[in-house]
Amino acid sequence: MDFNFDEFIDRHEQNSIKWGYPKTLFGDDPILPMWVADMDFANPPLILNELKKLLDQRILGYTFPPDTLYQAIINWQEEHHNFALTAHDILFSPGVVPSIALLIQTFTKEQDAVMIHDPVYNPFETMVTLNNRRVVRSSLINIDGLFRMDFKDIEQQFILENIKLFILSNPQNPGGRVWTKQELIQLADLCQKYQVLLCSDEIHGDLVYQPESFFPVAAINEAYKEFVITLTAATKTFNLAGTKNSMIFVQNETLRSALVLAQAKTEQNSINTFGYAATEAAFTTGGPWLEELLTYLKINLDTICTFFDTELPEVSYIKPQGTYLFWFDCSTIGIPDEILTDHFAKVGKIGLNAGSAYGPAGAQYMRLNFAAPHAVVIDGLDRIKYAFDHPTG
Repeated sequence: MDFNFDEFIDRHEQNSIKWGYPKTLFGDDPILPMWVADMDFANPPLILNELKKLLDQRILGYTFPPDTLYQAIINWQEEHHNFALTAHDILFSPGVVPSIALLIQTFTKEQDAVMIHDPVYNPFETMVTLNNRRVVRSSLINIDGLFRMDFKDIEQQFILENIKLFILSNPQNPGGRVWTKQELIQLADLCQKYQVLLCSDEIHGDLVYQPESFFPVAAINEAYKEFVITLTAATKTFNLAGTKNSMIFVQNETLRSALVLAQAKTEQNSINTFGYAATEAAFTTGGPWLEELLTYLKINLDTICTFFDTELPEVSYIKPQGTYLFWFDCSTIGIPDEILTDHFAKVGKIGLNAGSAYGPAGAQYMRLNFAAPHAVVIDGLDRIKYAFDHPTG
């Protein structure tokens, strides 16, 4: 490999949420943080070089997105996902979660119903409730270790609850499911039939393991462009969360105009200089790094599955088809949800995400972030096993 993913970088003194914040969440005992979804790998060198060039300019003033940035995004989406875009289709936002809030505020009214899956990335619910909209959940079905959508339930609730907006995680977080084209067609067709706006969070779209294929919803059918809005970023793929830049792809002119106005009202259309530069560098130079990253992550994932199969055979899990997130069942420990996270932190000395945070269907599950050096992953697995083996502490 040309890139060293085995290198451990100490982030305790970097104001890292992942490494510096756990004391607030998990207590005073030192723990191994394998929770929040950023990676413990150095950023691609070519991206860091571009950011260093900004500092060499010696003035960090106001900036605008250059044409080369738009073209880099267009080329990446076309080459990697067969998604045809123009510069006009691309809006910038500080992040996917702020974009979700923007869509909720722009296209729904207070007390309107917004549908999300269960379990799903917890800020979906947070943004809906904080904006005084009603959360309607459709539970995913675990069939043979893979999440499936319950289309019958979705359609029934579209009718009964008068759903205005569906927020989709594609690929799915926390289960790592890479939705098939047929599944996405079935969902999009329902949204079209019942005039439901579909917001597709595709920030994990580049992090997919062979032989699976990722499909942007809006790229599947020309008609879907009229009611599908895509949210994505380079930040998850290339570990750039701190640069605070994401994209909104919107190809319906009426929807686009509404978002442009909403952004102007809140000044959310201005991105920091580093976000622009990092995104352009990622999409123009990051391909080889991403290829090696996926190979490394797959080794980590295979190690985890083998460990669970041999050391914790009674524990069920979902093997992700994408993302770097591992979702496993902790019900065999026999500990209530409200103290499950604390048990792993105090007994196993490991910080994990509580499954219950992702919705009622996440009860008794935990989420493990395996985007870390292989030695760290092995250490984490040993800590998890210790927590399973010592249910009373």
